[in-house]
Amino acid sequence: MASHGIVASVNGLTSRWAAALPSDGTVFAAPGVWPLLGFLAEGAAGPARQELAAALGIPADGAAAAARELLATLGTTPGLSAALGLWTRATLPIQPAWLDQLPAGVHEQFTGDPVSDQLRLDAWAARSTDGQIDAMPITVNDETLLVLASALALRTDWVRPFTPGTMEAETGPWRGKDLAALRRTTRLQNRVGVADTTAGPLTELQVIGAHGIDVHLYLGTPEATAGQVLTAAVGTVHNRRTVIPGDQLPYGAPGPGLSVSRVPSVDGERTLHVSTVPFTVNARHNLLDHPDLLGLRTATNTSQGHFPGISTEPLAIQQAAQAMTATFGARGFHSAAVTAFSAAAAGIPRYPFRAREISVRFDRPFAFLALHRTSRLVLNTGWVTDPETFEETSHHW
Repeated sequence: MASHGIVASVNGLTSRWAAALPSDGTVFAAPGVWPLLGFLAEGAAGPARQELAAALGIPADGAAAAARELLATLGTTPGLSAALGLWTRATLPIQPAWLDQLPAGVHEQFTGDPVSDQLRLDAWAARSTDGQIDAMPITVNDETLLVLASALALRTDWVRPFTPGTMEAETGPWRGKDLAALRRTTRLQNRVGVADTTAGPLTELQVIGAHGIDVHLYLGTPEATAGQVLTAAVGTVHNRRTVIPGDQLPYGAPGPGLSVSRVPSVDGERTLHVSTVPFTVNARHNLLDHPDLLGLRTATNTSQGHFPGISTEPLAIQQAAQAMTATFGARGFHSAAVTAFSAAAAGIPRYPFRAREISVRFDRPFAFLALHRTSRLVLNTGWVTDPETFEETSHHW
């Protein structure tokens, strides 16, 4: 995976972006934006260069090399794919030194017909994301001279699948709804923990995936906002000292959605019972809504050019957007059809022991991070507010 400095810079952007989010259901991927800002910063000048470097968290000199390193390592990581595309008008001269800093083979020219060019870009988006995103989030028009785009796709299967079922929410805005549920019981109590954060106590559940890509779920207090929970969640990725693991949690209700108790047991083994919801979150972000966050304030000023390192023609940012979708299902963090078998105990059980038991429920709005396990790079981030009901999912879960 990319260097520690790059990971820290990308996760820093994730944290700042998360803090600016509303409390609606959403998902976003800072690793999709960060390399594009890096290539733009390398070709920028003046205040635009300074603002882009501040958003990146690294100097503009060398930003293109860092962007290329991130895309290369993402693209060679199992479970991930990454693509970069550059399209320019035939009449726009491109600085060879800047073009040489992009990966080979990514530069194409527009045909000059906006409709035809839009179809080509939409097809590239669909092809580069295995059909999960079917269109480019920006529109090619007569004024468009250049488009620089990235595409990321992530798929991870759970090491241990969940069992589908139903659940009635006990608290919060989902209370009384007959929700589709995903359940799992494990003896690994440290898959859950409670972090002490500026947003209050935060319950973390680690769902382990294949290829070293995991998804962490985070439940905050009912009063905590989406931005507060997500920002605190990203903080826990690097500061693990704030997290008390499950086997050290006190009895009672030590964190949001958590219950720790001693119960009759057949074998005396500790258990962790997990109940959560399957979800699909789709979002489209106009990145120009956050010009200061992403270093685009000056770069969008059309009164002068800001990218002499890219072209001798004066250029300004016209559009900037991200479209994203994320699905959390019984078998993995991807679209899935699931066939499930259930089992029940047979005979009359005996309970000669008592054992520590933890139960955790995600039955009100919560956050999630998709995380590369070894580097701690946060691949995408989201907030779940609209879970599917049992009726909505019964035909495909």
